[in-house]
Amino acid sequence: MKTLLLLAKGFETMEFSAFVDVLGWARNDYGYDVQVETCGFNREVMSTFNIPILVDRLIDDIKVDEYDALAIPGGFEEYGFYEEAYDEKFLNIIRQFEADGKIIATICVAALPLGKSGVLNNRKATTYHLNDRYRQKQLAEFAVNVVNEPIVIDKNIITSYCPQTASGVAFKLLQLLTSKEQMEKVKKAMGF
Repeated sequence: MKTLLLLAKGFETMEFSAFVDVLGWARNDYGYDVQVETCGFNREVMSTFNIPILVDRLIDDIKVDEYDALAIPGGFEEYGFYEEAYDEKFLNIIRQFEADGKIIATICVAALPLGKSGVLNNRKATTYHLNDRYRQKQLAEFAVNVVNEPIVIDKNIITSYCPQTASGVAFKLLQLLTSKEQMEKVKKAMGF
């Protein structure tokens, strides 16, 4: 099983690392077949707070049929997150994963490009819930049924409402890729 970890400029490192760590523990300590491949518009993607990350693949080289799941961390507008997260190439990858019925897991505001892509039309989802729920209001503008809960799952799509939910989303992704029992082993080993 291979997950594409799609990074937009200004992504949040804590949300990125939850996917890398949970799936990494599963692969390293238990031999689960859950590979992660990172992807961005450039070989080096600058995260929130200016931490550079080198990615495995460029967005133009992605073939969706090589992956079983898509994971997207949220990010900060002031670091340029939406410049790339709202780019048609980014949105088209989301649409292709949805068209194939593959798992899509997002944390915090990464639900907004899903909304913009149209894959959440008339579906339940959530996003950042603080500061008068302004991001949830933006998500609702994309014809999304916004639910103010920490993690919302609608069929194959997982959304969440803030960085605090990062590990929960990553564990839910692991469960969907493997099983509840296998996920629980990793969760316990990581001290959750």
